[in-house]
Amino acid sequence: MSTGHLPVADPVTVRRAAVRLVRADTRAFTAVLALNALAAVSGLAGPWLLGRIIDEVRAGEGVAAVDRLSLVLVVCASTQLVLARWARYVGHRFGERTLARVREEFVERTLALPASVVERAGTGDLTARGTADVATVGTTLRDAGPELLINSVQFLFLLAAVFVLDPLLGAVGVFGLLPIWFVLRWYLRRARDGYLAEGAATSDVAEILAATASGARTVEALRLEKRRVRASRDALDTARRTRLYTLYLRSVFFPVVEVAYILPVAGVLLVGEVLHAQDMLSLGSVVAAALYLRQMATPLDEILMRIEQLQSSGASFARVEGLAAAPRASAETSPAPADDRFDVTAVRYSYGRGIEVLHGVDLTVRPGERLAVVGPSGAGKTTLSRLLAGVDAPTSGSVTVGGVPVVGLDPEQLRRQVVLVTQEHHVFLGTVRDNLRIAEPGADDEELWAALTAVGADGWVRELPEGLDTALGDDGCRTDGSQAQQLALARVVLADPHTLILDEATALLDPTTARHTERALAAVLEGRTVIAIAHRLHTAHDADRVAVMENGLLTELGTHEELVAADGAYAALWGSWHGDRPPVSGQGGKSV
Repeated sequence: MSTGHLPVADPVTVRRAAVRLVRADTRAFTAVLALNALAAVSGLAGPWLLGRIIDEVRAGEGVAAVDRLSLVLVVCASTQLVLARWARYVGHRFGERTLARVREEFVERTLALPASVVERAGTGDLTARGTADVATVGTTLRDAGPELLINSVQFLFLLAAVFVLDPLLGAVGVFGLLPIWFVLRWYLRRARDGYLAEGAATSDVAEILAATASGARTVEALRLEKRRVRASRDALDTARRTRLYTLYLRSVFFPVVEVAYILPVAGVLLVGEVLHAQDMLSLGSVVAAALYLRQMATPLDEILMRIEQLQSSGASFARVEGLAAAPRASAETSPAPADDRFDVTAVRYSYGRGIEVLHGVDLTVRPGERLAVVGPSGAGKTTLSRLLAGVDAPTSGSVTVGGVPVVGLDPEQLRRQVVLVTQEHHVFLGTVRDNLRIAEPGADDEELWAALTAVGADGWVRELPEGLDTALGDDGCRTDGSQAQQLALARVVLADPHTLILDEATALLDPTTARHTERALAAVLEGRTVIAIAHRLHTAHDADRVAVMENGLLTELGTHEELVAADGAYAALWGSWHGDRPPVSGQGGKSV
């Protein structure tokens, strides 16, 4: 489970972001407002004309007067229908364009997040924001936003029409709406926090499911099924409680609103009857005012429903916009490294406020060197690789390449300088060619096949129905773990970094294929620096030097032969891995 979520934007930031999105398409937004206003004005004619018809009939006018006013009423209703549909069309187009901007910003901000930030927050949180939250924002922009504008304009015009007919009736109508005002304030004070808690709980559920699914084999091997089930149930219970709370808010809010709709109409009819009895107001005006207020229930109901929806989407928008406040990879151009030499000086590191895992490590990696880092589990090998790759910054000490702090390199410089490859690989939706060109968009087919050949993947790719053009993924050809690793390593060959860090990068390959792949990579990346975090000691046997990590310390450093001869920790590891047999030298070079 994650140690903490990504930031959530505060209400002021959310409002500013909304204003920014509106300003990005001001013309369309203005058109939506104008069309809605015209549609609302056209809609005001109906009740007023019906009141006139009543007054004309009471005054003794004939059928001709009724027909004339009825014709005008039909024309106004038709005009309102056309304008309202046009307004919705423009509003939906505005919403889709705005949603596209939200999605593009989300992708840009996600790609700018340092890997360490995503790992600490948990991929479930980021996944929930990129799927459920963005979808909720999209629905609001496409549907709720335009509908809220349309109905808000209609509501204001209808209320103004009642005041124009008679200020006293208008005041009575406003007074009858006060219960809605009070319950709305009660609801809004609680809704944002409730929906934010619901979103956070959803992220936790997604994180639990993702972690359990990705680590299913480990869970089974360590017999952690009951613990994972218990953690899943706890997360689901929390999610259920947050959803029940928001359901409780809606169950109070909407019934009060429904009852309150009756009060303005009843009040106007009672007061209007008194005014009409005293000849202070015509019957047609009373009927028109009552119809205006009754008609007001439709846009007001829509407004309140959209406001409720806005609380949910507002919380989602706060989570989506919160990525802007997350730490970002440096965008400033840092000094170019003088060379490819890595210097690790007095490095200490601890995760958050946890126990220190590196305790003063000193190491120099020469340009073009093949260095293997070995040691028991928990020795700090992976942590060291992350520091060398610039994923994390040391708690104290420094990690530099060519005299420049690795963590200070801007993303483009870092990508050219060093690439970290782990055993966790991803096959992207698209063809084999698409998956490879992520590393080098301009690569031609000859370069793609050369990269595949270097990692031993050309054989199975040639057997695919359409070769490089074969679609991969659930709707195409499915790849297993070893094939996904080979594709990732082929991308490394195409990226051609100065330094390659392999952290269990061939763990899913069988030993023979893994060794062949590592040697092929070494040949293709001749002259480049290769740092391998090794569990299979043949990697260390083939390396120029071997670094031994124990309990967060670098305890041995030298060639394979030197360390075996020293009869220390590495010699013990080698003997254990080799079945306590002494290494064979002078036969076949460095073959194991």
